[in-house]
Amino acid sequence: MDNPTTPHEPSTGSTPTLTPSTASNEAPGGDSPAATSWLGVASLSVGVFALVMAEFLPASLLSRIAADLGVTEGVAGQSVSVTAIVAAVAGITIPVLLPRLDRRHLMLGLSVLSVLSSLLVAIAPNYPVLLAARVLLGIAAGGFWAIGISLTARLVPTAQLGRGLTVVNVGVSLATVAAIPLGTWLGELWGWRVVFALAAAVGVIAVIMQAIVLPSVRSTTATGFGPLLATLRSRAILVGLLAMALVVGGHFAGFTYIRPAAADIGGLDPSQLAVLLAVYGVAAFIGNVVAGPLTDKRLRLAVLLFPAAIGVAMIVFALAGTTTAGVIVAVAVWGIGFGAVPTATITWMARAEPTRLESVGGLQAAAFQIAIALGAVIGGLLVDGIGVQTALLVGGAAAVVGAALLASIKPRPAVR
Repeated sequence: MDNPTTPHEPSTGSTPTLTPSTASNEAPGGDSPAATSWLGVASLSVGVFALVMAEFLPASLLSRIAADLGVTEGVAGQSVSVTAIVAAVAGITIPVLLPRLDRRHLMLGLSVLSVLSSLLVAIAPNYPVLLAARVLLGIAAGGFWAIGISLTARLVPTAQLGRGLTVVNVGVSLATVAAIPLGTWLGELWGWRVVFALAAAVGVIAVIMQAIVLPSVRSTTATGFGPLLATLRSRAILVGLLAMALVVGGHFAGFTYIRPAAADIGGLDPSQLAVLLAVYGVAAFIGNVVAGPLTDKRLRLAVLLFPAAIGVAMIVFALAGTTTAGVIVAVAVWGIGFGAVPTATITWMARAEPTRLESVGGLQAAAFQIAIALGAVIGGLLVDGIGVQTALLVGGAAAVVGAALLASIKPRPAVR
């Protein structure tokens, strides 16, 4: 791994600049000034909070959206699928199509696109307009995750990449634990359109914050699909993508159907399910917070421990989750594991291919979105064909295999 470079003084312009010698487009982060760097990372966290909130709000407001726009709930639910598919494509193509654009300007553009999407959803007169708005969100989400790893790596010291990604992923955790449930409640009070307007307002805050504190990051002169294809020739990256797909797909093969699992296996009623989901959300937040320091110090242990925790918890849920206490403990461990997985796996792949971080980010984003869709589909087939217990067992086994794969290859250590 290349040695970290010494940061230049901030430019005399309105924002500090990371020059190519400080951090090239596909190079790991350097030791830029701590105050500026961590504020920039915090601004990315606010941005991803707004993105995740907007991406998954339709699932919690599905009935109201469907009724208002005159479509079935199944059709309305495809607004989430469309976003995921577009995000997978955008994650790979945006770094290729815009290789020379300053990454600060690109991130600001993506954040503005997210705001426009939420506003357009809020005023959508019909379903096609809503779908078009969700396409915009997919572009923003895919682009964010494609360049987010690279930006974070340049804004924090190299050896603290895990902590930097933890800060970014706090936005994901908070959106999952607080924003989406709150949006559901506010949707009942004020209507779903108001909730999306509020999501746009959160996005505006992210844009303002990024405009103030996010430094300019010049991109590389490399163009075309060359860096992406070179990244795909890396055995470590291919193993990492496969392992991550197994872990994420396994997770969603079970978690998508946690409601019937809680009822059929644990005998929980709807009120107890709400408590169970709250336990999962808090546990996922804890997992994310713990992941950064452990990933920075013991990366190989982290990529084995957290994905394996998901798999073991799912298997325990399936085989021994016949009591309320057993279900709660299993889901808490499950939440800690999955809350930590994004930070651990992204850091692992960044260490495995540190000179092509945007290509790694795009591939990771695409693999994650595809794994979500495939996991939910396979889980649904298993639930309908055999039973929810089998879906948990298969998903858990996939996560354990993914953990073993990640731990089988040791990426290069971080430079300190």
